Amino acid sequence: MSTDRASLAGPREWIGLAALTCPALLIGLDFTVLHLVLPRLSAELHPSSVQMLWIVDIYGFVIAGMLIPMGALGDRIGRRRLLSIGSVLFALASLLTAYATSPAMVIAARALLGLTGATLLPSTLALVTNMFRDDKQRRLAIAVWSTALSVGNAVGPVVGGAMLERFWWGSVFLLALPVMVALLVLSPLVVPEYRDAEATARIDMTSVGMLMASLITVVYGIKQFAKDGLGPVPVVAVVVGAVIGVFFVRRQRRLPDPLLDLALFAHRRFSVSIGAQMLAMVALAAFQFFLMQYLQLVEDLSPLTAGLWTVPGMVAGVVGALLGPAFTRAFTPGQVISGGLAVAAAGLVGAVWAAHSLVPIVVAFIVTNLAINIVWALSYDQILGAAPPERAGTASGAAETGNELGLALGVALSGSLAAAVYHASVSGSLPSALSPHDADTAGDNLAGAVSVAERVPAAVADRVLDVTRDAFTDGMQLASGVLAALMAAMAVAVGLLLRDRPAAPAVTAVQGDTAPEQPAR
Repeated sequence: MSTDRASLAGPREWIGLAALTCPALLIGLDFTVLHLVLPRLSAELHPSSVQMLWIVDIYGFVIAGMLIPMGALGDRIGRRRLLSIGSVLFALASLLTAYATSPAMVIAARALLGLTGATLLPSTLALVTNMFRDDKQRRLAIAVWSTALSVGNAVGPVVGGAMLERFWWGSVFLLALPVMVALLVLSPLVVPEYRDAEATARIDMTSVGMLMASLITVVYGIKQFAKDGLGPVPVVAVVVGAVIGVFFVRRQRRLPDPLLDLALFAHRRFSVSIGAQMLAMVALAAFQFFLMQYLQLVEDLSPLTAGLWTVPGMVAGVVGALLGPAFTRAFTPGQVISGGLAVAAAGLVGAVWAAHSLVPIVVAFIVTNLAINIVWALSYDQILGAAPPERAGTASGAAETGNELGLALGVALSGSLAAAVYHASVSGSLPSALSPHDADTAGDNLAGAVSVAERVPAAVADRVLDVTRDAFTDGMQLASGVLAALMAAMAVAVGLLLRDRPAAPAVTAVQGDTAPEQPAR
């Protein structure tokens, strides 16, 4: 472990860290606010079940496809410069989302948010890595950065719920504006510029297109399968996306300056930590997606009350992000990550058991979010600690890609599985008194069923709500059970693969471009 005083960060770096937590705070807030706003958005814009999943997912898939290119671009043009450009564009995209007037416009605006958001996280995380070279300080700095995201998660439901009580659904996206202004003002004053002096300016746009096409095509096939069942369209989409992914990997192996340095994945600590982090985000996104709808559409709580019920779980996430580094004093990082995954699996089992009761499901969320944030914060440290400093932008882009892809896949896969259960359960069980249009609306998703119940006779409404709420919770239980099994399996795998404490310095294990990185202060 590094103990050289020359490598220790000073007051400027710690003040700079405070500025760099702004994007993490915003992303965390945006994530929970979006899930909270879905019922209100659905009631006003009437998206289909597939459109609603795309509204949630498109941000994650675009940002997942662009994080690695943007991380590489930051290595080339300067990470602080990219951060400033992205802040302006993210604020403009937030304005467009806030004033969207149709489901298609919301999806397009969220895609633009993903594109601009991809400039923020890899830049901030790479700058944190560059500013804090001492192992202990870097681990603490990453914990502080990840805690800011958890604080955003905690604040989001309360702030968003309060705004939804008074304003239209899009108002919550205006919260990005003051955060971006603060970042633009502070970062030139306290954040040093860094770039890789040996990196070329060119980004391989063919690789960017292939990565995006692979991700979105596969997810489109999964969503169509949930909506229409097994058929030629979803099968072809998944196969085509997988084939594109194979050609993307082959292209990276041939390029002299690849978009994604595959040599990083040869380091076990790097690749296993990304896998653990990604699966943890799958579980967290799925749980929050279901919980926000459950509280408002099954328990019939207002947005503000629903947000308040999630606060204990969000606070537990903040605690978990801070606890991760502390546990490494007594256990190896691999043991802590493995244990966190096991506890999260137990929390998901609790969600299966507690799906029809308010307090127990909130307790299950507290346990799951606490454990997942331990895994999440410590995985970041392991990923970035395994990469050489001149590849910090690329490594952080890869880490954030796994993170965002996990968030998006959590909603896409679990939401699609739950939607398939919902459609199967509701089919043929709705009251015959419903008109064909109302039957289609109620059969598509629970938000549609609640809106139908508001305009039909009370006896019919009660039957509609009983059938659809049971179908929703059945789908939530099945998805939670599948995720619990996957988390338990990953806990065993991490425990076996990351048994040893990492050697110091870990960065020598992966060699790419070894040219020194140039700070511009």
